[in-house]
Amino acid sequence: MRPIGPQLEDFEKQFKICLSARSPFVYQVTEHILTRRGKRLRPAFVFLSSGQMAADPQKAMLAALAVELIHTATLLHDDVIDVSSTRRGQATVNSKWNNLVSVLMGDYLFSKAFRLLVQADSVGLLEAFSQATERVSIGQLVEIQHINNFDIGEGDYFSLIADKTASLFAVSCEAGAILAECGEQEREKIREFGEKVGIAFQISDDLLDIVGTEAVTGKTVGNDLREGKITLPLIYTLNNGGSPRKNEILSLLKNGVENGAVEKVARMVQESGGVEYARKKALQYGQEAFELLSHLPATEFKNSLEEVARFAALREQ
Repeated sequence: MRPIGPQLEDFEKQFKICLSARSPFVYQVTEHILTRRGKRLRPAFVFLSSGQMAADPQKAMLAALAVELIHTATLLHDDVIDVSSTRRGQATVNSKWNNLVSVLMGDYLFSKAFRLLVQADSVGLLEAFSQATERVSIGQLVEIQHINNFDIGEGDYFSLIADKTASLFAVSCEAGAILAECGEQEREKIREFGEKVGIAFQISDDLLDIVGTEAVTGKTVGNDLREGKITLPLIYTLNNGGSPRKNEILSLLKNGVENGAVEKVARMVQESGGVEYARKKALQYGQEAFELLSHLPATEFKNSLEEVARFAALREQ
């Protein structure tokens, strides 16, 4: 992250300004949101791709702020959907206030994001972010549709996480190419790089739910299993772990996942090779992402793009 250190520092100041509001209540909620700072991976990708492509740094800042606002908005909505009480070790907005506040704050952040994108004065950027936001919404809806659907296949799973998670990684990387007015082929490669990194990131997140710790994840381990979310390690185990094991897992999952059932399912997923399979898939997507950068000239920005991609693929290991 060395080449964008100053930009990330400035980003934090600008992000706080973005979240300021005339309403004392809205300000109170945004101050709470600021206490649970994330990794800022999406803004980092905007800055790195913009640096690599020599894009306008002021417009890159607007895009970075917008993508983090959109990401934060989706988390506020996610917390309502998941009935989550904590995120990153802190109380969620819906648990500290209520679901209505969380939903409306998410909507508020979406509107803030698109006001910033209008200021960037780039129709291409506005179009790309609009499409990405639409994909996120579709991904969230499809995920709800598949809650407790233990027959979902890998194809549907990858389509879901591409929309829900990878879409914002993809547009973050593409933003630099758009602002630098690169050709469509260049835009497509850097966009696909972000998409693959986002998929690797989500697979790693799946793994953290099984083999992680609350100290690392900031949320209760096993949440996905409790909420009926279908993840790659579980899909693999249900399809390849044998009928007796599959029937036992389904019985445990359909009975509320209580009294040690989460730990038992997690153990069976590991014993069946589900964790190892998912790790290999994350590494595969990470490697494919690296290869998409091979044509770019060697710079500090390119090196950092590869480092962030590596983190996304390996963060649970």
